[in-house]
Amino acid sequence: MCGIVGYIGTQQAGHLLLEGLTRLEHRGYDSAGVAVLGASGSALKVAKQAGRVRDLTEGLPKRFSGRVGIGHTRWATHGPATDANAHPHTDAKRDVAVVHNGIIDNASTLRRLLADDGVDLVSDTDTEVLAHLIARSESDTLEGRVADALALIEGTYGVAVVHADFPDRIVVARNGSPLIIGVGDKEMHVASDLAALVRYTTTVAHLDDGEMATLTATGFTTYRQDLTATANRAQTIDIDPSAYDAGDEGGSFMHREIHEQPRSTERVLRGRLDERFGTAHLGGLNMDARETRAIRRVKILGCGSAYYVGQMGASLVEELARIPADAEAASEFRYRNPIIEPDTLYVAVSQSGETIDTLLAVQEIRRKGGRVIGLVNVVGSAIARECDGGIYLHAGPEVAVASTKALTNMFLGFALLALQLGRVRDLSIADGKRLIAGLNRLPEQIAELLEREDELAEAAARLAEADSLFFIGRVRGFPVAREGAQKFKEITYRHAEAYQTSELKHGPLALIDESVPTVALVPTDELTDRNVGAMHEIAARRGPLVVVTHEDVDLGELDAVRIDVPRNERELDPILLTIPLQLLAYHAALRLGLDIDKPRNLAKSVTVE
Repeated sequence: MCGIVGYIGTQQAGHLLLEGLTRLEHRGYDSAGVAVLGASGSALKVAKQAGRVRDLTEGLPKRFSGRVGIGHTRWATHGPATDANAHPHTDAKRDVAVVHNGIIDNASTLRRLLADDGVDLVSDTDTEVLAHLIARSESDTLEGRVADALALIEGTYGVAVVHADFPDRIVVARNGSPLIIGVGDKEMHVASDLAALVRYTTTVAHLDDGEMATLTATGFTTYRQDLTATANRAQTIDIDPSAYDAGDEGGSFMHREIHEQPRSTERVLRGRLDERFGTAHLGGLNMDARETRAIRRVKILGCGSAYYVGQMGASLVEELARIPADAEAASEFRYRNPIIEPDTLYVAVSQSGETIDTLLAVQEIRRKGGRVIGLVNVVGSAIARECDGGIYLHAGPEVAVASTKALTNMFLGFALLALQLGRVRDLSIADGKRLIAGLNRLPEQIAELLEREDELAEAAARLAEADSLFFIGRVRGFPVAREGAQKFKEITYRHAEAYQTSELKHGPLALIDESVPTVALVPTDELTDRNVGAMHEIAARRGPLVVVTHEDVDLGELDAVRIDVPRNERELDPILLTIPLQLLAYHAALRLGLDIDKPRNLAKSVTVE
């Protein structure tokens, strides 16, 4: 949440910071601001305001020069979206400017102490205290002043600091909130997300928790909070900068990312399917067959869509490997003092690899001696570095807040994991080969579904008119329903609730009438007849129906909008049922004229508790 950018070099910093903030607006867009420094002795210039980055750009003074600067897009935690609460924050003399991601837990105490000392606090934020604490430090160096201030802080942070007395450097620090250093030609960059860096460099260094760094125009040094040196080194990453440019006619990242799924699914499967032995190759798990066979339980941890796809993954593991498996919200896991079992495999799921609740759950598991692997999309991310092994998703950069292609690749990551676990146990080679054939069919089947977008747009137009909707499914279909409801509420702002189809008669049916549509998942499986029966119960109460199903399912005389999806192997059908729900949500939001990529109150990567 929130976005940080910083630049020091030979170019004017202002336009580079604004371009970087535009690329980070999916991380926070309540307000934005920049601070720049010129040559030695020049004053610190700060411009910030509530609203989008474009509003800041339009209002930026003409004389806003400087070759050192930091910038920020805010997602409000302490205080509303106002000009005063926007970052950067400064001290009273405007010598220090600070941008900050995270939450300072003891901010209230520090604000009281500063106020008692006569400091006039002008914002409601926790971040402002950092600027004043840095200004009050008596250290001779900016590094020392920042370290002194951080020693008084309790909580999480990613910070970047500039100071009028030290115009040749930016000091940054990380504890629980990501920061990435970018190495250029006689210039250095820093950002909270690769999206802001890839236009300028693909040589980067990820700061670790508890690590600080000093950036000058010619390089960077890293060290701990006690100022002892660390050995962090930059590495070159393989990434296409154009992946962060919305290229379709509507300019929507979500639309483009939905349509990238045939290619992204091919990438996650490439080189990982062993057709000869009917299994998967997942060397990144760092487990041999004997260690794999010793696993007696699988616990999956994620947040939001990652949690729902984790439920799909748990079903796959139980079906294919016959190991007890379940998924739990990572945000709740560590707070209930979980029992960590030596024969349990813990799986952390996160697109960004920086989701704070999931990261903290991973750290709790490892602290207690558990084995944890990650399913993450971003190489070098915090969760990837913390885990004992894992599966990179290879979905490519995902910018829209609502996850689509990364979620699909998460499901495929679980399919590969379940296949490998199953084949070291009781899953036959014939079933392994059957599933591999099904996995190989998926990219083409997803492409086939996407070709029917106009049909789905028509169905979405009807759903957009409703104030409240139900999404329902059973067994394999219920996590799909939960994910469908999540997508719809995220970007349409309509109330959407998921239920097990079997639970309708236990309360929710009371809400069904002609104003409440139901989106029902009805695959061909052992529960088809029962699901169809429930559809008729809804229709009898005049509830509008959209049924996502297979061509061979007989709905009888049911009055419903029918969306047929291609059949695959039964275990893999859930992901094909999910694709139409992405397009239904997208086109409903499009019809309502909403900002699809940046839904209100949400951010792409949740890096604060």
